Amino acid sequence: MKFGVNYTPSYNWFFFWLHPDWNAVARDLDGIASIGMDHVRIFPLWPILQPNRTWINGAALEDLRYMAELAGERGLDVYSDVIQGHMSSFDFVPSWLVSWHESNMFTDPPAIRAQAALVGAVYEALSDLPHFRGLTIGNECNQFTDRVHPRRMPASSDQIEGWLESLLGPLRTRAAQEGRLLLHCENDAVWYQDDHAFLPRFASNLGDVTCIHSWVFNGTAQAYGPLSDESTRHAEYMTELSKAFAQDSDRKVWLQEIGAPLNVMGENETVDFCRTTVDHAMDCADLFGITWWCSHDVNGQFGDFPPFEHHLGLFDQDGGLKPLGKAFAELAKDRAGRTDMPVRSTALVIDVDEEGDPLVRSACSPGGSVFLKWMELSRQGLRPAMVTSRTAQDPVQLRARGITDCIHVDMVPGRCYNTVSDPSLQKGRSGVIGARGGDFSK
Repeated sequence: MKFGVNYTPSYNWFFFWLHPDWNAVARDLDGIASIGMDHVRIFPLWPILQPNRTWINGAALEDLRYMAELAGERGLDVYSDVIQGHMSSFDFVPSWLVSWHESNMFTDPPAIRAQAALVGAVYEALSDLPHFRGLTIGNECNQFTDRVHPRRMPASSDQIEGWLESLLGPLRTRAAQEGRLLLHCENDAVWYQDDHAFLPRFASNLGDVTCIHSWVFNGTAQAYGPLSDESTRHAEYMTELSKAFAQDSDRKVWLQEIGAPLNVMGENETVDFCRTTVDHAMDCADLFGITWWCSHDVNGQFGDFPPFEHHLGLFDQDGGLKPLGKAFAELAKDRAGRTDMPVRSTALVIDVDEEGDPLVRSACSPGGSVFLKWMELSRQGLRPAMVTSRTAQDPVQLRARGITDCIHVDMVPGRCYNTVSDPSLQKGRSGVIGARGGDFSK
């Protein structure tokens, strides 16, 4: 069981890559190691790594490698992303995908080949470092396909599957032989949004582990309160939801992003939210690790962020450990060795089609019938799992997961799910907040 952080440099955020201050990075990593973290997830920026479709910037790879070396010297394992992509409401895409060179990263063959080459180059640049543990393709690239994205790159689910295979496939054998992970990650639209091109079965089966990004500013905290069961069990719920679609009954799930956003909770609530959320999430079997978002607050000099993005760190701008950071460090120390998660013998059934895709994905979203029933059973102490309607008819798979009772529920869409963390980002558009609107009236 791993505990770590998504590393956000205290000096100039990710704009740091334009002019690195390695002394600042060293101080940041010293702080992270000092509170007992065992890994960091690091984020190079795509336009800096690959400013031209057919040229990868060797100097940027050297900078990435040096950051990984500094982390390794402090005993921190390193997981690197590749395609950034999207970060804290900003998109970082290279010029060869936009304007006169308008292209689609998911469907255009030259663009796909360029991305595959970059994945290979980043892996190679880090491959001889003992603390390098794996690559995530990119951060929530699925948001580029979303209907609300201002510069959408539409794609079918078949095209998305092909894109994932093109980027993961070439390194799959090598990474497995070297004991490293290859994976992809999405925001929660993959689990909650009807007709979203990225599908739950991709998230739960393609790549070495399933990734979960749990953010309660998706309507959950607004509708139910930040310290409600619905909010503090959201990460646990998403973990169990992801396992419903996994062919491997023992597949690991990485809670790769979880944070305490101040747009939906008070600063005095963040510590309780952290402690309760982590305790609930650790009640799930096969949890690979928990990686908090994020390490350091974002400097207030930088404009146009949703305001809460400035205050998500475990450390403040000067490297001081915040109460939230102290709480997470205590959890890491006290919970990392836990192995006593009991079997979840009762499961909710999610109706799926012949491909294994949910008939009504939004029934799983906050406020949906699956979500509400799962929370109800949790309050009753039943520790519910989830399975698809196909698995519910397969005694072998049920036995493999220790499930003895299946509960069917009508598939009714949720009312409060929101795909946009900050509604102000939707100014000047249609007025729609997220895929299903922003009804927080409960």
